[in-house]
Amino acid sequence: MIKVAGKEHPWREGLTVADLLNELADDYQYAVVRINEHYISKINFDKTIIPDETEVFLIPMIAGG
Repeated sequence: MIKVAGKEHPWREGLTVADLLNELADDYQYAVVRINEHYISKINFDKTIIPDETEVFLIPMIAGG
């Protein structure tokens, strides 16, 4: 089991950040996701496996001017 934004989510072997976002059906285009204390950029979402018993934070990018 992992936690995503404070809510429990089922974990499975080989779960990547990209898989998780697909499972959540979250259409937001996150540029960065934090897994525990490690920041993962979008170019690594397909390659980064989420370990069991971790906490995932979805970090929206905010821009303004």
